[in-house]
Amino acid sequence: MSKTKTTTVLVTGGAGYIGSHAVLALQDAGYRPVVIDNLSTGFRFAVPGGVPLYEGDIADEALLARIFADEDVAAIMHFAGSIIVPESVADPLKYYHNNTAKSRALIAAAVAAGIAHIIFSSTAATYGIPDVAAVNEHTPQRPINPYGWSKLMTEQMLADVAAAHPLNYGVLRYFNVAGADPQARSGQSTAGATHLIKVATEAALGARSGVSVFGTDYATPDGTGVRDYIHVSDLAAAHVLVLEALMADPARSLTFNCGYGRGFSVLEVLDAVDRVAGVTLARRMEPRRAGDPDSLISDPARLMASVPWQPQFADLDVIIAHALVWERRLAEIRQAEAAEAN
Repeated sequence: MSKTKTTTVLVTGGAGYIGSHAVLALQDAGYRPVVIDNLSTGFRFAVPGGVPLYEGDIADEALLARIFADEDVAAIMHFAGSIIVPESVADPLKYYHNNTAKSRALIAAAVAAGIAHIIFSSTAATYGIPDVAAVNEHTPQRPINPYGWSKLMTEQMLADVAAAHPLNYGVLRYFNVAGADPQARSGQSTAGATHLIKVATEAALGARSGVSVFGTDYATPDGTGVRDYIHVSDLAAAHVLVLEALMADPARSLTFNCGYGRGFSVLEVLDAVDRVAGVTLARRMEPRRAGDPDSLISDPARLMASVPWQPQFADLDVIIAHALVWERRLAEIRQAEAAEAN
């Protein structure tokens, strides 16, 4: 199946951080996105005007069947789920319910409706603590927390279902997603978010008193955790390219790591925020969090060799600058909402 201007893609969790950027990328590429989101962590304002928004749950198979029929859905991008690693350790059943059981319901509804393509938002957390410096798609998957397991189980479901039904899939294993749309159309909006760059940019603008550094005794050059940060708009662009690859060859499924292949420590990120924002962040040294590996760096070679993906924003300072612009824009949105409520 080839893309047309009317190809409709259902985006689950499309009112959330990464999902809303995928909606923008789909629109920019000429697709017609439709969103389903229960708005538990998403926001109506994150869905562009004119994009249908169904407020509901991906476990509601009757609602999904109606959406598939009414909107003539050709493919699914699946972002809906819970994403906080320490919470998954404290409340594993929530993660197996939201991320695994509900994904099963979504996949079942897709099979029943004859949906041919699914792209799944997976995670580098499926690798656990890898034995290599740069993780490729063949690195053993050994999750160390329920979040990683909940995502790996869904990967396995997709593989098994694709073997039994006329469906192909893309699994994209994200490393650390950060930044915001360069045009400030969307960004990370969750209150109390735990992502480092989100926390640090909030602190840079006075919304937090400082930043906690969880663990200073890791086996890394400065003792703090090292992560591979990918700009959310580059990640969204990868989803569109992978969708096109799936549609071009329905017999093939694809699995890719999504990162830049370069790691930054917590302290390096905070130094960059200081530099870009012109501030000096207060840093609080705290004990390690449960389930955090020392280092996670991607090897994105397979993605770059398989689809024409060329990152546009692979610079930590640019990622932080876009995040800062969004934080200011988000403050304006919230002020306007508060004024309207009064």
